[in-house]
Amino acid sequence: MKKIYEKMKKVFESKVLIGVLYGVGTIIVVLIIFSVGVSVGFHKASFGRDWGNNYSRNFGADNHGGPLGSPEMMDSFPNAHGVVGKIIKIALPTVIVADRDNLEKSVLIADGTKIQRMRDIIAAADLKVDDLIVVIGSPSDQGQIEAKFIRIMPSPDFLTNNNAPTK
Repeated sequence: MKKIYEKMKKVFESKVLIGVLYGVGTIIVVLIIFSVGVSVGFHKASFGRDWGNNYSRNFGADNHGGPLGSPEMMDSFPNAHGVVGKIIKIALPTVIVADRDNLEKSVLIADGTKIQRMRDIIAAADLKVDDLIVVIGSPSDQGQIEAKFIRIMPSPDFLTNNNAPTK
């Protein structure tokens, strides 16, 4: 029994075994990082697919960019996690926002969505058409952005009319 113990102790203390364990550990870490990257990429691609498949339902119009995968659609691949633009329609809990490229994005406002105008927290009912907003959220399976945070930005004319807030 003592011989077996001595042999096992020798094996576990060998540099070869330690090197193999470090190698296996490194491979596992690399595979985990790779799988996280694949998962994030798949999530973003799924949002783009869902956004295209649900465009008519979300916006009541045909897909302007052609079928998903066409060169026109690749140029306008949507940002899945937010939008910056002007509110063009409000039908709470959904708000339609036109971004700088006039792409319409459907934003879903939940009970936990934080909405701020300057430093004030406001209710979703206080949003108005033509408000310039920044939305941060996450993609839904219906091609909408589920808003976590919305900030109402001052209009450009507010800043150019010398009405900018003083520090």
